[in-house]
Amino acid sequence: MKTFLDSSAFAKRYIEEAGSEVVDKRCQEATELALSVLCVPEIVSALNRRVREGVLDASQYAAIKQSLLEDIQDIAIIDLTERVVATCIRLLEASPLRAADALHVACAAEWKAGLFLSADRRQVLAAESAGLRAELV
Repeated sequence: MKTFLDSSAFAKRYIEEAGSEVVDKRCQEATELALSVLCVPEIVSALNRRVREGVLDASQYAAIKQSLLEDIQDIAIIDLTERVVATCIRLLEASPLRAADALHVACAAEWKAGLFLSADRRQVLAAESAGLRAELV
């Protein structure tokens, strides 16, 4: 199944937390994986925040970042296009989403994902409203 992960879901591959096992399982089951162009910068930002907070040290950060960059070599990265932006606008008008969250859903919709994974309940509801099968992880 074509599986799209937003940043909150994909980050669970690198930071062990509730939902990490489900994300790993869905990734193994997927026939194709995709992320929005926003995903990697959002994860790198979250990792750097953890470094600043003392949760990760520099070597842990470097190892996680290297793993992330290797993993995305085999994953489709969905760019922002006119159609994605138009879908995003419709989602923002219909749902109480932040712009970045709506962009992830719009990318998944334009890619025609068979499954959308997120750790954000509002984003999952918006994805379902957009006609996507979605799972809260």
